[in-house]
Amino acid sequence: MSATIAAVDLGASSGRVISAEVDDGKLDITAIHRFPNRSVRVSGTLHWDILGLYADVLDGLQRIDTARLDSLGIDSWAVDYGLLDRNGRLIGNPVHYRDERTAAVIERVHRQVSPQRLYEVTGLQHLPFNTLYQLAAEPFLAQAETLLLIPDLISFWLTGQRGAELTNASTTGLYDTSRGTWSDELIAALSLPAGIFPELRAPGAPAGRLLPGAGAFSGTPVTTVASHDTASAIAAVPATGPDFAYISCGTWSLAGVETTAPILTEAARAANFTNETGVDGTIRHLRNIMGLWLLSESLRAWKVAPADLGALLDQAAGLPALRSVVDPNDPAFLPPGDMPSHIARRCAETGQPVPGTKAEVVRCVMDSLALGHRAAIRQALALSGQRADVIHIVGGGAQNALLCQLTADATGIPVVAGPVEATALGNIGIQARSLGLIPSLPSLRSLISATQPLHHYEPQGSAASWNEAADRTSV
Repeated sequence: MSATIAAVDLGASSGRVISAEVDDGKLDITAIHRFPNRSVRVSGTLHWDILGLYADVLDGLQRIDTARLDSLGIDSWAVDYGLLDRNGRLIGNPVHYRDERTAAVIERVHRQVSPQRLYEVTGLQHLPFNTLYQLAAEPFLAQAETLLLIPDLISFWLTGQRGAELTNASTTGLYDTSRGTWSDELIAALSLPAGIFPELRAPGAPAGRLLPGAGAFSGTPVTTVASHDTASAIAAVPATGPDFAYISCGTWSLAGVETTAPILTEAARAANFTNETGVDGTIRHLRNIMGLWLLSESLRAWKVAPADLGALLDQAAGLPALRSVVDPNDPAFLPPGDMPSHIARRCAETGQPVPGTKAEVVRCVMDSLALGHRAAIRQALALSGQRADVIHIVGGGAQNALLCQLTADATGIPVVAGPVEATALGNIGIQARSLGLIPSLPSLRSLISATQPLHHYEPQGSAASWNEAADRTSV
């Protein structure tokens, strides 16, 4: 049996529609349509261009050149949402998680529910843009009948069916990670309207069929996938054994381990580790690191095209290692802005040489991200009591050979880089499993390991220089 499957994969910087042919021992993917995901600031608020994204999704589906499509699945970034009124119409444009609106409400939320209790229930690391803080700042809740996270909103427009996929729901700060349900306790404590939270759906469950108005392939089943893009990416980690760590590396680096139960200790909370739901009841015990956002924002500030990044990385690779490093999770780096100036300012404030060229800034970013990866992986292993014989780097960052090698050097653990399209492959794999083509998560990982290009990096150098650099930035 074979199947043609499509994945809609919406990242925080770009989106894509990918088709796949899946057969016994075969998994071939084709990128059908790639498009930017641009934010728009209106009257001081940063929004997503959600209708533009939806138009690109429809355009991508129209471009799939096949007579039959067996399944479609949708994933996206986490925490952001759209509100629907009683007629199913969108109330306003979804607000971008990098908008500053939550700064004024975090203290109030913590008076209603302590950070310790939030962690006991949700297992989530504190991030100022978690959905619960956004809802505390939301002016339109009284008008809303339904809250839909971004992939569920796109799915609703395609099928007319409402639901909440649980891996993405687990990122909201309103999901009870131990019970696997919305938290009635937190919803009530924060005075949120309980009726707006739709029924939860697990990866692999039916999500409806494409409506005639959705364009191509009317009637095609839409399958619920691990709709948080990181959950799909981790499902596609090409692990051949149980002892591994992972880094889903793109706009954000999400570094950690896979566990069978949440780790809700005070030590985990103090280390700001999260427990997000994965496929088949697994838990992604990880920490967010600012990631390649630092690099992409630097390129934007310099007006350097992404196609020219390779030359800059080559120049950076030839520069002295660890000359200047910063904490990649410094709050100054979160909003859009002049990233090279922010980096230079932090280097000056810590008494380090200030990067003076583009290549020096890039080298600082690469070394700093490797330090961030090192700290997160070390803490994930300590908190979980697990070991890692290999670190799998998946996502767009797997193409960055300098970062992959530096991560191996910093951690002292071999790195396997790839697949680049891990999120789409995890999305497709869950659909293939629901169609009976792949029996299990380990089988999916084995298939990806056998069919996708992977690159290996062995640790080089000594740990002493990385220890000294970590002391400079407390990373």
